[in-house]
Amino acid sequence: MSQGAPPMAAGVKARTGHGLVLSIVGFNFISYVCNGLPLAVLPGYILNDLGLGSVFAGLVISVQYLGTLLARPLAGGVADRMGPRFSVACGFCGLMVSGSLTTLAIVLHDHSWLFVPLLLAGRVLLGASTAMVSTPCTTWAIGLCGAPRAAQVLSWNGIAAYGGTAVGAPLGVLLRNLFGLASVGLCTVLLGLVFLLLALGKRPPPRVAGVRLAFYRVLFSVMPNGLVLVCSSLGFGGLTAFVVLYFDSRGWGHAAYCLSSFGVGFILARLLTPGILQRFRGYKVVGGCLLVQTLGMLLIWLAPSPGLAIAGGALTGIGVSWVYPGLGVETLARTPAANRNSALSALSLFFDLAVGVAGPLMGWVATGFGYSAIFLCAALMSSGGFIAVLGLCRYQPRQHR
Repeated sequence: MSQGAPPMAAGVKARTGHGLVLSIVGFNFISYVCNGLPLAVLPGYILNDLGLGSVFAGLVISVQYLGTLLARPLAGGVADRMGPRFSVACGFCGLMVSGSLTTLAIVLHDHSWLFVPLLLAGRVLLGASTAMVSTPCTTWAIGLCGAPRAAQVLSWNGIAAYGGTAVGAPLGVLLRNLFGLASVGLCTVLLGLVFLLLALGKRPPPRVAGVRLAFYRVLFSVMPNGLVLVCSSLGFGGLTAFVVLYFDSRGWGHAAYCLSSFGVGFILARLLTPGILQRFRGYKVVGGCLLVQTLGMLLIWLAPSPGLAIAGGALTGIGVSWVYPGLGVETLARTPAANRNSALSALSLFFDLAVGVAGPLMGWVATGFGYSAIFLCAALMSSGGFIAVLGLCRYQPRQHR
């Protein structure tokens, strides 16, 4: 008779583990629902109802990502020192304050000297609050379920982020149509309060002993993986920012389908290959994904018809799908347990930087060479990331001897 748990007990344990992971990454899903709520309603309100111009409308959306970028080091440090549950609770408190500021700004829209600073403060705080929830959810679930589940946690946390945004945007439109724009802020307050209470009722992970490194040292150690992530994320940022204009320049319709195909490819790739990082080493998976992403971007660049460009979007989504989890697993394998939050926050920082830089950088490329050149440039970047991963694969065996 073989030793160990009976098959039925093992199955129950696995289902329990799945439920525990979902219950933690669900907090990240809610934070991204709050992120998505204003995305489809605030720009039109600022541009059409208040007449403040497209520049300010763009600023209101992008300043949120500045808040996320600035809060990444804080989130990692707080979670490493005080625990990820404490960081998540701080994030939900921030969401409540952000929703309150947004609601107050909308109510006081006739007083521009109050409306502008209140709205911008609420947007910055929304981005910062997301950072306080996102990465700590990952390490919280890993701390409770064990390091072998790291790949699963990273994968599901990413799906939660994309899925939350996808749910939040139409929900924001529905709330505005039913109850007025101020209800978007009030919904953020309500969600923050409810899930703050749920988070406080959850068991925290065990405290990890060890030396907490300064964030700049963690950032430096993560940099090789971070630069690979930049090579992938620049293409993602360029696709989301310019695919609509690219389709328009070619006289094509249905540009939204290209974005949808990207999302479908991304989510299906993660759902249909759940054990890929366990079967293969992280860098091998990342290298394969970067090759698929390169092919997807080249197909968009060379596509003679919108159908092929949409297929290129799906290929790109498949390629992007496992890049961050694969790099995350490799990062965690080289990081002391006491600095996990800082390491993943540092890795996410490279994603934030790449997506933030992608707009102006790819806009400059489009100005000089046309919109199609954006996707050639993105393909070159992802192929450069593939070459970098080959170098990291050569270095990897020496580290594990």
